[in-house]
Amino acid sequence: MRTTSATSATTTAALLSNHQKWTRSSDLGMVSLPTSTCEPFATRWRPHTHTRSLLLVPKAASAETAGKENKRKKKKRRGEEDDDDGRNDEQEQEQEQPLQQPSVSMISLDDVNPVGLGRKSRQIFDEVWRKFSGLGQLSRTTRTDEETLLIREGGPMCEFAIPGAQNTTVLVVGATSRIGRIVVRKLMLRGYTVKALVRMADQDVVDMLPRSVEIAIGDVGDPDAVKAAVEGCNKVIYCATARSAITADLIRVDYQGVYNVTKAFQDYNNRLAQLRAGKSSKSKLLISKFKSADSLNGWEIRQGTYFQDVVAAKYDGGMDAKFEFTETGEAVFSGYVFTRGGYVELSKKLSLPLGRTLDRYEGLVLSVGGNGRSYIIILEAGPSADTTQSKMYFARISTKVGFCRVRVPFSSFRPVKPDDPPLDPFLVHTLTIRFEPRRQRPVDGTTGIQQDLRSFKLIFEYIKALPTGQETDFILVSCTGLGIEPTRREQVLKSKKAGEDSLRKSGLGYTIIRPGPLKEEPGGQRALIFDQGNRISQGISCADVADICVKALHDSTARNKSFDVCYEYVAEQGKELYELVAHLPDKGNNYLTPALSVLEKNT
Repeated sequence: MRTTSATSATTTAALLSNHQKWTRSSDLGMVSLPTSTCEPFATRWRPHTHTRSLLLVPKAASAETAGKENKRKKKKRRGEEDDDDGRNDEQEQEQEQPLQQPSVSMISLDDVNPVGLGRKSRQIFDEVWRKFSGLGQLSRTTRTDEETLLIREGGPMCEFAIPGAQNTTVLVVGATSRIGRIVVRKLMLRGYTVKALVRMADQDVVDMLPRSVEIAIGDVGDPDAVKAAVEGCNKVIYCATARSAITADLIRVDYQGVYNVTKAFQDYNNRLAQLRAGKSSKSKLLISKFKSADSLNGWEIRQGTYFQDVVAAKYDGGMDAKFEFTETGEAVFSGYVFTRGGYVELSKKLSLPLGRTLDRYEGLVLSVGGNGRSYIIILEAGPSADTTQSKMYFARISTKVGFCRVRVPFSSFRPVKPDDPPLDPFLVHTLTIRFEPRRQRPVDGTTGIQQDLRSFKLIFEYIKALPTGQETDFILVSCTGLGIEPTRREQVLKSKKAGEDSLRKSGLGYTIIRPGPLKEEPGGQRALIFDQGNRISQGISCADVADICVKALHDSTARNKSFDVCYEYVAEQGKELYELVAHLPDKGNNYLTPALSVLEKNT
């Protein structure tokens, strides 16, 4: 009987080993059934609740053990009387029966059915995965101070950690929005210190955010509240959006809010630069600040024409320009050009502080005001000792009625002579601002008022060089306008565009993301399209947008770029002008760098 029992247990184990791996305990053979090749059956058939228990198989005695037991009992019977032998035989038979009987009744063909095994394995795997995922879940459950301290010291799960994340504090504006909530949790998993700016701190909002997130209360339209929120932050992700189509709300959140946060963040970096003796990487280099009459020294006015023949003299209507410091404390460059092909310009030879060169910066920013004319910025580069060998590079800028900040990256300058090499900021020695009547356009919002496009007025506040950097400082989630009701689309896009412009002119390293219509579905399931030019036509999940925001924090290719993003789609014939990158659900997959490397900066 012992030999038969061992053979039965061995046969049962052989049947089960074709489908699963066994895990044995000390007393009972516990079968742990992970995901098997029978998983399609598990997804096709709905599992029953009564099949969730584990399969338990008692161990049967082996043949070798039974032989040793017989020898031991035979030796014992030799030294005892026949009466004792009879009693021992009866006890031995009673011990054999409970050992042999369970091995026959526990296993049946239904237990080794592939469909049943797949169903059970799927249930066990789901239960284990649910418990495992709960270990890293962020919640606001009540904990003691000691437990909280251990969690903070332990940091994130090692697979998600990013080098330097623990030393980076990210301010998430709009942390309770559809994208903001996902952004906060992704940042926490990767080890960032997160600070959330919320408008109200009611219990629902507090419960919505993880416990370790620092909450700052305030409205983005309040400069003082924003100023307090940016304290101690290294980067900003702006996910806030207006909840209504009222013009005042759109301006307050999408435009004024972005302006307030960028200004407060830049001011905070400037204060840090003063404490560190001006060594902050985000501080701008002052080229000219027009605060007194003496600041106009060194600037020279010049006039000229593009036509050097009798045709220019025939249409000569005269031109004039002046640069003066008015009684109101403004440096004004104004005049008119009535001559065909004529122009006037304001020029100065640059004198930078000792040890500073423009190759350490990425462009210029001008704070100017006036009547909304366009101008040409000209840089002369070459040996300062011999200006005859200098090359000229130009870039066209547009201004608005009133004051504005105009950002001009060095990458946008083109050589006047096509054969000249690209601009080398290290060799720049002269800055020129030129006005010419051609290519001037009427100013928006002045319908019915006659405009003389040959006259101009430009008020200077300062000219600075923008600091260069490897990473972005400010990430703005905007929109493409798809999915918005036609009656309010124009108002929304106008305020969004104004907010984007204020970010570009701030001097901060920026990344502007314009997703398609947002969808509430898992991310990382479909390929994404990164494009420029407002040509996308599909939506995208909130989780994918949040993942792009987090990846762009330390991606050098994302700095100073604006792009549209949506799900993959089949473009029309002749319009396949997008960069398609497969977005796999692998947290280590670097899909953003190749996607953004082909896109243009400062668009």
